[in-house]
Amino acid sequence: MHHFLIIDDHPLFREAIQIALRVVSQKAEIHEATTIDDAVEMIAGRRRGYDLALLDLSLPGTSGFEGLLLLRTRFPRLPILVVSAHDDPRIVREAMSHGISGFVSKAAKKGEIARAATLVLAGGVYVPDWFEKASAPVAFEDGELMTRLSSLTPQQMRVLQMLRQGLLNKQIAHELDVGETTVKAHVSEILRKLGVFSRTQAVIEAAKIDFDRFMEPDTGFTPPRR
Repeated sequence: MHHFLIIDDHPLFREAIQIALRVVSQKAEIHEATTIDDAVEMIAGRRRGYDLALLDLSLPGTSGFEGLLLLRTRFPRLPILVVSAHDDPRIVREAMSHGISGFVSKAAKKGEIARAATLVLAGGVYVPDWFEKASAPVAFEDGELMTRLSSLTPQQMRVLQMLRQGLLNKQIAHELDVGETTVKAHVSEILRKLGVFSRTQAVIEAAKIDFDRFMEPDTGFTPPRR
């Protein structure tokens, strides 16, 4: 059974998101918070944690990305899907740079919210079609790309290489002998450090380098078991 946390101070939007989440999982346990402080208390008080938090950027007592940054700092492994009325591409891009798992406009239909939640639960990253079309492809100079890749931990490099091989989160978790939640956290950090908003973009950028040459013995990197 999935456990969701909706963080939104508007009751109508909370109701709409609840309906969308019931499409994803009819037996889901869904909790609600109307402020960031309430959300922090609820997350910290759950030993099991939440599978997904759905966050509105505009909440009482916060401005800009304050609430999002607080959650990312306190709970770095918590997948966050932003559901916001502020759907300017610049805001979406900034939100994605903070390592969220997806962005959905409040103007979106319930079906889109359900699809976004389903994708995130499967370890993906969701962005609306209109944002992908409005975003120019990421293009790094070789030096910048190498610098960004060098910021990845050895474990994150292993995960990135497995993403290049087309492995799913469940397969990666098996190869590394870790939980899928850990893999999701690694993927989020990889996207943030590379400055991209999707797994596909991360793979495209990683394909530009020779992993055998990049990974020297002193990095601690070892290829995944096959």
